[in-house]
Amino acid sequence: MGRRLPKDYPRRSRGILKFLRPIWGRRRRLLKVKNIETFYGLIMAIRGVSLEVKEGQIVAILGANGAGKTTILKTIMGLLEDQPDKGTIEFMGKRIDGKEAEEIVHLGIAYVPEGREVFPELSVEENLRMGAYTRRDKKGIQEDYQRVVTHFPVLSQRKNQWAGTLSGGEQQMLAIGRALMARPKLLMMDEPSLGLSPILVQEIFRIIKSINEEGTTILLVEQNAKMALKISDYAFILENGRIVAANTPNYLLQDEDVREFYLGIRSEESVKGYQRWKRKKRWR
Repeated sequence: MGRRLPKDYPRRSRGILKFLRPIWGRRRRLLKVKNIETFYGLIMAIRGVSLEVKEGQIVAILGANGAGKTTILKTIMGLLEDQPDKGTIEFMGKRIDGKEAEEIVHLGIAYVPEGREVFPELSVEENLRMGAYTRRDKKGIQEDYQRVVTHFPVLSQRKNQWAGTLSGGEQQMLAIGRALMARPKLLMMDEPSLGLSPILVQEIFRIIKSINEEGTTILLVEQNAKMALKISDYAFILENGRIVAANTPNYLLQDEDVREFYLGIRSEESVKGYQRWKRKKRWR
């Protein structure tokens, strides 16, 4: 990720300063988050965030550490007590803000948390089947188990191995597979590339794209903006709990401020401009 944009630095493009109206096409809206505010104690972590996810899309939420990305997912998932403090969350046209996480899972949302959080003393197969605990259709569960191990063949090879003995990449695959066992309509993923080698990052993102192509809608939180934008249909950029830009990846990749401050790509002109700004600031 690039540096955070200083508040008083003159930006060349105004695109990042505005919440750009999404271009969604005709797909059915699956998730609608409207003007939510979320607090940790007395600290407001999310400030009036609105976003939508259409059926069949991959939508990314990008931003630096501490921007509030994980908090948005936890708020949607009902994992933060009495949150959101304000605003509404709708899934398939029904309000879910204020509901318990278990009920939200039943409605069709699955969550892959940052840090994987597998059950270390259960086997790989037991971990996967735990993901289907809300289901009673044995045939469907077995079909989804086969689907998961097709995506992640290593999990089939390690099915009797304790999950705690897997490598970081294998645990990430297990966490994603376990979420898929719930057969979700919306899969929310928090930093799936965190701590993985570049080769594994490429593999994880290839699998995420494949899962989406099979019909699963994905809301992706990710610090690796370059990789996330490669596979996403739409992206939101979060800074200090607020959305500061939202558009298609093609548009965001052409925005000079986004390229510099979130992708770490600077033009020679932008470097000179930043240096001039620093000199002025220093001698004020």
